Amino acid sequence: MAEKNDRSSFSNSLGFVLAAAGSAVGLGNIWRFPYLAAKDGGGVFILTYIILAVTFGFTLLITEVSLGRKTKQSSLTAYGKINKKFGWIGGFSALVPFLILPYYCIIGGWVLKYATCFIMGNGVAASQDSYFTGFITDKISPIIFDVIFLGATAFVIYRGVNKGIESISKVLMPVLLLMVIGIAFFSLTIKGGSAGRTGLDGLKIYLIPDFTGLSFKDMMIVIMDAMGQLFYSISVAMGIMVTYGSYYKDDSNLVKSVNQIEIFDTVVALLAGVMIIPAVYVFMGKDGMTGGPGLMFIALPKVFAEMGKIGNVIGSIFFIMVLLAALTSSMSVLEAVVAGLMDKFGMSRKKAVVIETIIALILGIVICFGYNYLYFEVKLPNTAPGGSAQLLDIFDYLSNNIFMPVVAIGTCILIGWVAGPATVIDEATKNGEKFGRKKLYIAMIKVIAPILLTILLLGSLGLF
Repeated sequence: MAEKNDRSSFSNSLGFVLAAAGSAVGLGNIWRFPYLAAKDGGGVFILTYIILAVTFGFTLLITEVSLGRKTKQSSLTAYGKINKKFGWIGGFSALVPFLILPYYCIIGGWVLKYATCFIMGNGVAASQDSYFTGFITDKISPIIFDVIFLGATAFVIYRGVNKGIESISKVLMPVLLLMVIGIAFFSLTIKGGSAGRTGLDGLKIYLIPDFTGLSFKDMMIVIMDAMGQLFYSISVAMGIMVTYGSYYKDDSNLVKSVNQIEIFDTVVALLAGVMIIPAVYVFMGKDGMTGGPGLMFIALPKVFAEMGKIGNVIGSIFFIMVLLAALTSSMSVLEAVVAGLMDKFGMSRKKAVVIETIIALILGIVICFGYNYLYFEVKLPNTAPGGSAQLLDIFDYLSNNIFMPVVAIGTCILIGWVAGPATVIDEATKNGEKFGRKKLYIAMIKVIAPILLTILLLGSLGLF
């Protein structure tokens, strides 16, 4: 294994926080969080999510960042530095971004397609029922947009940590936040629809807890949904935060930065709901909410079409905002793979980027063919009733529902019971910082988090 004494690092804490927040703020916040909030009782889900974010989420996030900074290695090699017997965790954690990158860039290409469509004034066409299906089943167009999005991602990572990731994050993240706030405010001002609903009516549906008929089983579903969302949202268990932590300077305040990432990500996730739920509620009612691609590429274009002429403008801004969020996330996914190749095999950054980009492109083309030449239908444990899964869904299921919980459970065992919580606590406080949630952290990493993660994994396997 090649050791790196001249390892790149973020120039300051702000660069690290914006890059890490950029990774965390992605498609999961925008097309998954609002749907789950609408499905799981509005404020009930939000309250559960916030509680889990400051306990479960904080535990995994500070653990991974600390491991990265302590070892100065990406996830592929960092775990083996702590304990050789647990090096397998690094292999699994590196496999996650490797599986995610090809299909994430495909979805990023879909977003680019819709952004282009709305910018050119064709929003009404994009709102037709057959538009999305017609696009993704086309044999050429999805691949073209995938190549463009993947190319943009690779260009940023090719430029490195400072000139690439940090510099682009410092520009895109403030712009992204302003666009999210602007769209959220506009969503609240909407009035109309056939039922005379308003954006503020939708906000009440979103924020006010609805405990009507909520059983213990229902509450467990809410908890599992919120915990699963945290995986998507804060980029843990996929090697990203370990890798970014390895670029974090030793004299910076790690605890403070992790808290800032938590706040930034949670605020954007909550604002995503304010952007989407009031607007959908006005024109389509609560039943109009759907998860995944259905929300982004089918329901919302219909909402923008209902807005009249201003719908094209709002739709353009919205899809540009989503495009920025997708790009900052895909950057981090590619970086996790590239850093692993550099640390494990001593590759140069340029060579690692080229190799992984070619592999991601090939796999991406195969996944695109999963909607035409290689089309098939399969049932997965997480497939909705009456639905079916394709090749892209299989990649997503393996990475997010199987490997990520396994990585997180392994991390909890390693830090909670083998190396000891002091491994993380000492690293996070080595400059004299206060570890405000120390007792909570120890309880979470040793007992509570492993139990919750095991339940989540069993649920993903269809056993719970």
